[in-house]
Amino acid sequence: MQPEEAIAALHAFDEKRYAIEHAMSLLYVDGYTAAPKESWRGRSRTTGYLSSLAYEAASDPRLREAVLTVLEQKEIDARTRRLAVLLRDDMEDMLLFPREEYIENQKLLSEAGSVWHEAKEKSDYALFAPYLEKIIAYKKCYASLKDSSSDAYDVILDSYQKGLCTKTLDAFFTLVRSELTPLIRCISQCPPPRTDFLHREYPIHLQRVFCARVMDMLGIDPGRCTLGETEHPFTEGINKWDVRVTTRYRLKDPAASMYSVIHECGHALYELGVDDDLQFTRLAGGSSMGIHESQSRFYENLIGRSLAFSKPVFSALRELFPEQAADATVEDWYRGVNCAFPSLIRTEADELTYPIHVLIRYEMEKQMISGSVPVRDLPDMWNTLYDRYLGIRPSNDREGILQDSHWSTGLIGYFPGYALGSAYGVQMLRSMEKDVDVWGAAECGDLRPVTEWLRSRIHRFGKSLTPDEILRSADVSPFDPMVYVDYLKTKYSALYGL
Repeated sequence: MQPEEAIAALHAFDEKRYAIEHAMSLLYVDGYTAAPKESWRGRSRTTGYLSSLAYEAASDPRLREAVLTVLEQKEIDARTRRLAVLLRDDMEDMLLFPREEYIENQKLLSEAGSVWHEAKEKSDYALFAPYLEKIIAYKKCYASLKDSSSDAYDVILDSYQKGLCTKTLDAFFTLVRSELTPLIRCISQCPPPRTDFLHREYPIHLQRVFCARVMDMLGIDPGRCTLGETEHPFTEGINKWDVRVTTRYRLKDPAASMYSVIHECGHALYELGVDDDLQFTRLAGGSSMGIHESQSRFYENLIGRSLAFSKPVFSALRELFPEQAADATVEDWYRGVNCAFPSLIRTEADELTYPIHVLIRYEMEKQMISGSVPVRDLPDMWNTLYDRYLGIRPSNDREGILQDSHWSTGLIGYFPGYALGSAYGVQMLRSMEKDVDVWGAAECGDLRPVTEWLRSRIHRFGKSLTPDEILRSADVSPFDPMVYVDYLKTKYSALYGL
């Protein structure tokens, strides 16, 4: 195969891949937002058929020949080479399994999401356990087929971010736990900030308006990004002209939905900022899950929970909810939304205790993949780890092992990216502060200078650069988790007067 023919074959396959993934993304969004509960029966069938089309395309011998031809070319441009590498990795992963086994797993994941939702509603882990057992078995099989000489969980971690392994994460979480646990204990002895005004009744229809105001402050274009509602918030970046953000609302907790929106909009801004010429190709989207989470956590916490950004946010809150916030000040809001205390729900945890929530899931996943803990005993392990690390214990499955949707969609190995992303974000902030008036922009409620810096260093490249290359571009090289730890210790020591 000639190089020109090989490049054309790569692009032809990539076009077919995008069309299939576009359709599956729409099915996914619909299934978790608007579709009725029993719709999984039809959706599972369609997912299976679309998966068969993807498998058949990846099985085409011409694709393998095209990839090899491109990678053999010494003069090939960097983006085409990167596209060939990513398509090769996708193809090899997919073809590890026989066609029917791959398709059945895709159908399983489609069904498992609906079962998880029902199990969470009923707080009944037993409903979901058989599905989780199959998902774990598939992931273990994947790791064995991919690289039988390496630790299975390391192989899975590497699929989310090249080079990521338990050795790196063990050191990271050991540092975080040893440095932050004493501060968490110390703060638990301090008088808590005022939070009563955060738990009054805030009508849901006005919360929707409030979140739309915040999205506008973030610079989200409503012509390209919509906000939906679901049980477990997520973002689906179909392309830069079609990004779906979701949240959930609680009558007596407007901050929960707002920070969920900011988090998901961090993902959305990444997808919206990828260069036009990468759209509809494998090079669009985030470079890795850890890099993607660095953006969501950056906006949610470093910007969203700052005193500067609290000012325009609280002003909008007072305007829409004058009675509920009448006796509160912006300082009350800032301290209230940064209140640190051991809690059960990861997505609603404060910055200080959040990495401990991720640590617990990391420890769980290592045991799940090693097989040292039977699936039936995982809720007990979850509860024991929460008691050990945070001194609290879930009273039911809904607030315990069933709170996250990730494992139902096969995302075992994803959770560490949240903690790494938080740490990456602090180093990005320190670099950004040299070039941009970050806090002036935040106080004005106009984050365009912040987003433009991130777009020029991170977003625009999509997957055309590796995670390591992205980190270098954003001045997060070498990675130093102590910068993250010092940020948390400084912020919370000041908040609590320590």
